[in-house]
Amino acid sequence: MDVMRWGGEFGPDIAAFAGSAAMITLYYLFLWQKVRRDPTYTIHGVNQLARSLWVANVMNNPSKDVMAVQTLRNFIMGASLMASTATLLIIGTLTLSGQAENIARSWHVLNAVGSHAAEIWIIKVLALLLDFIIAFFAFAMAVRLVNHVVFMINVPQHDAHHALSPYSVAHRLNRAGNLFAIGMRAFFFAIPLVFWLFGPAFLAVATVGLVVTLYHLDRSVSAAEAP
Repeated sequence: MDVMRWGGEFGPDIAAFAGSAAMITLYYLFLWQKVRRDPTYTIHGVNQLARSLWVANVMNNPSKDVMAVQTLRNFIMGASLMASTATLLIIGTLTLSGQAENIARSWHVLNAVGSHAAEIWIIKVLALLLDFIIAFFAFAMAVRLVNHVVFMINVPQHDAHHALSPYSVAHRLNRAGNLFAIGMRAFFFAIPLVFWLFGPAFLAVATVGLVVTLYHLDRSVSAAEAP
């Protein structure tokens, strides 16, 4: 009986969530195929290449050590700000979960096809909470890795261990950059999850808009498009 209820009453919400997850998965499969043929197809690939070349340049030119530390400090400040923002959003989401019965009635005014049950509301809030926790973890780990790089990047190359070679240091910095990108992406994914609170139709429309926006944001300028 419970299975029938979930399939019937919560069917539109389940279908909208599954469809949204499928759209995002297909989008990343598309990017993966493109990146396999051209690593600089996305701005993320271009950023990884730039970070690798930057580390090699800094470690081969000791006079740039102050500039390197200032640049990494700016990165840490940005990631710390984003981690703090994620913490505030987690607190706000937890507050939202404690007012489920009162808020769900007003927020579901435009919900024509989805369920108004408190159970589905809690699931929506938990999904949003998980998203913000992932963002916080990603930004915190980015700060951790860049703190390591601050010391590594000033080691003289001729005295460096193989684990402190420009390649290894760039690898750590790229991991930090990728974690920062994951945190930002988690913030973007929160947009459809917030719209899901108003109903499954809003989730589907917001996901389509997000995928289209991400496609334009992720693409790098190709050689043919460059002036």
